[in-house]
Amino acid sequence: MKKLLALAALAFASVSTQAAANECELTVTTGDKMAYDQSSLSVPASCSEVTLTLEHQGSMPVTSMGHNWVLSETSNLQDIAMKGAGAGADNDYLPQGDDRILAHTKLIGGGESTTITFSTDGLQGKDLTYFCSFPGHWTVMKGKFTIE
Repeated sequence: MKKLLALAALAFASVSTQAAANECELTVTTGDKMAYDQSSLSVPASCSEVTLTLEHQGSMPVTSMGHNWVLSETSNLQDIAMKGAGAGADNDYLPQGDDRILAHTKLIGGGESTTITFSTDGLQGKDLTYFCSFPGHWTVMKGKFTIE
């Protein structure tokens, strides 16, 4: 009986650890339109890091309908996007060395995906928005990111 209880406890601990890890992993899908599949994302405060995968399920190339995922404080979004347009495609339409960019993926086209892992340290309680920095996309292609 003790062995059975020990095995049950071990199995529960393993499942709990896996569930906690999965809560810190997000997938965002996009395609040949200027839209993410989700208008908001959240992770629990217990996540010290978040792993985010961006999937472009469309067929258009990165040069005409490229997408990325950029995280910043909401108050910085417009300025980052405007400066990013001037930075060009080689820089994923992001101003290089800008500390206001809290996390970002590379720019991808149809059929591609990319994954990043970023720290949540210092982000809880901030007004955060994620957006696509491809020129013109940021005005409609954005959502709220919260740490609960």
